[in-house]
Amino acid sequence: MSLLTLSSLKKSFMAPDGGRKMIVDVPEFSLAAGQQLALRGESGSGKTTFLHLIAGILAADSGSIRLDEQDMAVLAEPARDRLRARTIGYIFQTFNLLQGYSCLENVLLGMAFGAGADRARATALLERVGLGQRLHHLPRQLSTGQQQRVAVARALAGRPQLVLADEPTGNLDHRNGREALALIRETCREAGAALLLVSHDPEVLAAFEDVRDFAQLNRAASEVAP
Repeated sequence: MSLLTLSSLKKSFMAPDGGRKMIVDVPEFSLAAGQQLALRGESGSGKTTFLHLIAGILAADSGSIRLDEQDMAVLAEPARDRLRARTIGYIFQTFNLLQGYSCLENVLLGMAFGAGADRARATALLERVGLGQRLHHLPRQLSTGQQQRVAVARALAGRPQLVLADEPTGNLDHRNGREALALIRETCREAGAALLLVSHDPEVLAAFEDVRDFAQLNRAASEVAP
């Protein structure tokens, strides 16, 4: 059974010459519940825009995005936000942690947009990713690898059905990148969450059994995304 099904999905942006530049043009795509899939694509190929469309961060120009039996493309923004908060966890390449808040507070705030903050679960997740002794540290007091672990805990805190990961090892060194990727995959398996990861890193892609070329999905992949 497909958790996520896309059809005729298109997104364009205004070009400097005043015209429209097509960034995403995906005729069809699907992801099953619990599936772990990596998409291979170079920088500027529209991968991030693609994930943002799935997450409801951006609205599509046209097409259908069916997630958990609901079409996100036709939902009003408040309903789209609620569906995203309930269903999707997002791991950003730049982590997007709130710098004035502790590790625990970052995870709790992420949960607040979904079913609600659960201090015990947030603490357990941070302990699970090895940060049980740093619950009250601010992001600037953590290493880059530790910040990524907070981002992983935050993405999984709301028990999402789908985790989106945008170049999640791109800002990590080799060892931390390898450990972060293993952690993401393992925690998704434990939670029964599907994982859709995009990367251009051959080592990251080699860790997946299921890898597809984004350019083969996206007819606009040769365009340069803003």
